[in-house]
Amino acid sequence: MHLFELTSLDLPVPAASVPGWALGCFRRRSITFFSGEEETGTEVLWLQSRGLTADFRRPPTARGVRALPLTALTPNERVALARVEAGLAQTRHDGELMHWSGWASFQTHARWPEPGRLRRVGNCLIEFAPSGAYVEDWRFEPAGEGPLIGLRLLDEREARSGVVRHRGGGLIVCGHHAAFVRGRPEPLPEGERLERFVRRHAHDAGALAGVFSFDAAYGQSARPGAEVRVTLANLPWRKGSPLLSLEGFSVGPEPGLVTQRCEEDGLELERRFAVDTLERHFGAPLATDASAEAAAWLERERDALLP
Repeated sequence: MHLFELTSLDLPVPAASVPGWALGCFRRRSITFFSGEEETGTEVLWLQSRGLTADFRRPPTARGVRALPLTALTPNERVALARVEAGLAQTRHDGELMHWSGWASFQTHARWPEPGRLRRVGNCLIEFAPSGAYVEDWRFEPAGEGPLIGLRLLDEREARSGVVRHRGGGLIVCGHHAAFVRGRPEPLPEGERLERFVRRHAHDAGALAGVFSFDAAYGQSARPGAEVRVTLANLPWRKGSPLLSLEGFSVGPEPGLVTQRCEEDGLELERRFAVDTLERHFGAPLATDASAEAAAWLERERDALLP
């Protein structure tokens, strides 16, 4: 069945973990550090379902990397790609702080270890690090029509041989926004910065293949249920390709799981997902709650505030 048909089925889903105002797709405008320094050049996207976060951070140095196969890139281009951040985590909001855990991450060290204290007003979401280290300014991206879906990827295998191609990651759909993250089949050593690992193994084809076996991509669809084309990815050769097939889904084989069988690059694949969110309509508004006095003030002063 089509991915969106899952939202019509009565499948068990976990209890909601994050508040409704945190759902959807957000694009970062800036990050400001306690030192007074500010960074605006990195392209950052955050997609949120009820209990999953997908995160993409592409620094300016990675934008000029050519969309060529890994073996055709220069050592410096591969190092630039190793500075990209991408991943998917489980999310929990305790009423005060947003917590992220269980990352399937392209990077091999925890660059952002703190939870977040969030406040949203209109389309602006502000995230404070509790330590005071930084504050991030996010803006809600209108989602159009479509569902809210969150599926946590357990594994992806070649259907005939059973060879594991990816472990961990997941799929998030917020209206016409979608992100698909597939972790490495085998983890890399943790702790060392990934760009240093890539420099140290510049002539080791096997090690480099392991690094870039992590696939994380984002795209948008033109209409609900239509194919999603990649516009942002940690692997530049993914740009313009389909995010994933939206067909071939079925329920099971265990409660709370769905399976997808599809073909990609001439291989028949089987993916197993744990269900996080399956909601037929995602209609998060731009407006947020405010007091009656605030609403009256804005109406009274609208001509001066919004000329």
